[in-house]
Amino acid sequence: MIIGSGPIVIGQACEFDYSGTQAVKALKEEGYRVVLINSNPATIMTDPEIADATYIEPINSTYIEKIIRKEKPDAILPTMGGQTALNAAMDLFEKGILDKYNVELIGAKVDSIRKAESRELFHNAMKKIGLNVSNGKFVKGFDDAREFADNTGFPLIIRPSFTLGGTGGGIAYNIEEFETLVNKGLDASPTHEVLVEESMIGWKEFELEVMRDVNDNFVVICTIENMDPMGVHTGDSITVAPSQTLSDRQYQELRDAAKKIISEIGVETGGSNIQFAVNPDTGKVIVIEMNPRVSRSSALASKATGFPIAKIAAKLAVGYTLDEIPNDITKTTPSCFEPVIDYIVVKIPRWDFDKFRSTNPENDVLGVQMKSVGEVMSFGRNFREALQKAIRSLETGRAGLGADGKDVYEFDYISEMNAEEKNSLKLKTLTKLQTPRSDNIFYIRYAYLLGASTEELYQATKIDKWFLEQIKEIIETEKELRKFTF
Repeated sequence: MIIGSGPIVIGQACEFDYSGTQAVKALKEEGYRVVLINSNPATIMTDPEIADATYIEPINSTYIEKIIRKEKPDAILPTMGGQTALNAAMDLFEKGILDKYNVELIGAKVDSIRKAESRELFHNAMKKIGLNVSNGKFVKGFDDAREFADNTGFPLIIRPSFTLGGTGGGIAYNIEEFETLVNKGLDASPTHEVLVEESMIGWKEFELEVMRDVNDNFVVICTIENMDPMGVHTGDSITVAPSQTLSDRQYQELRDAAKKIISEIGVETGGSNIQFAVNPDTGKVIVIEMNPRVSRSSALASKATGFPIAKIAAKLAVGYTLDEIPNDITKTTPSCFEPVIDYIVVKIPRWDFDKFRSTNPENDVLGVQMKSVGEVMSFGRNFREALQKAIRSLETGRAGLGADGKDVYEFDYISEMNAEEKNSLKLKTLTKLQTPRSDNIFYIRYAYLLGASTEELYQATKIDKWFLEQIKEIIETEKELRKFTF
């Protein structure tokens, strides 16, 4: 039995439909009868031809128990339906339903889900294996949270346990925001628990998509680097695969840590994504979190590398090992070999803030709670090419960075300004860039045209200078092309 992810909402795009459909097909290939529950009829996964039996019912223990009673599945695979499915599986366990009907949980065991999803248990596990975690406190009430805030100071990040897409989380810069966010986070968490942690805003963020089998074979499918620094949810960040600014030494450090983490948490049969923060000044590595399931990043990594994570995770869940599953592309290479790509993949989120602007003009401010409704992904021989293609793919009418006549500050308008006007607008633009927003990529271009240096842009955005220099090269090319008349 596979548990789906339910309706597609903001913070949860179609990645689970993609992964779940792959998993159903993979299990049917092996001769299993597959039963699916998913409350969303508008997905490929719930097409009658995909699973052997499909139930379009609410994803909760009451309905799942009725289906278990009728279908008598041997096992439940909860790692294909995101946080919704994991939470449903935990509820089935805690209510004794799994034991009652002798149903096994595969893909991730109860203890593994608990350790990965409970922020307190996860932090304790990381300390046990000698890895750094953020300075924070787990609280179940506002008074305890207030005590930590008084001792630490602001800004502080609030992260609820067991939620999807950072739901209920946020960054508090003062006590008023802090009280609102803590109470909101406690309400959002099924376990009524939040982690209040010291801010790492401005640190670099990396994600490793990894897989492990019962024989402890371990592979890194893909490294993903967030162009936006910590403080912006990875689902709302422009991301790049493979990572571009990690040294080989740093990569090996993250790889070794990821292997320790997935072994300690105990995910034996499938994929996980593990997130790290790296201090750009000292190189210190902090473990942020891991998901013991397929995720939005899994879908991105699958498409970027051609490595079908959900399909292989499903086969690992029923007892295969990585060396027994042939690679989909070569048909002969086993899946325990790590993919290597010689191109760049850029993902840019797609937002629809215009629909909500009337309710709150600050809706397009990005933070630790995901707000995007989808994403585009493009391939290129270098970052500049992939970035321009991704911007064009957003279907927002833009042809890339500039040169399409749709800029807030057009090239000719800036060119006609005197030095004082340019400097004034440059300072205004740099101030705007200090707050992460959905359109910041275009304002980086304006800042460069107005005479900002890479150092000034780095101080405003904390985007790694390598990415800023790449964007600057696009702008310099535009300037050269404008010298010609076509």
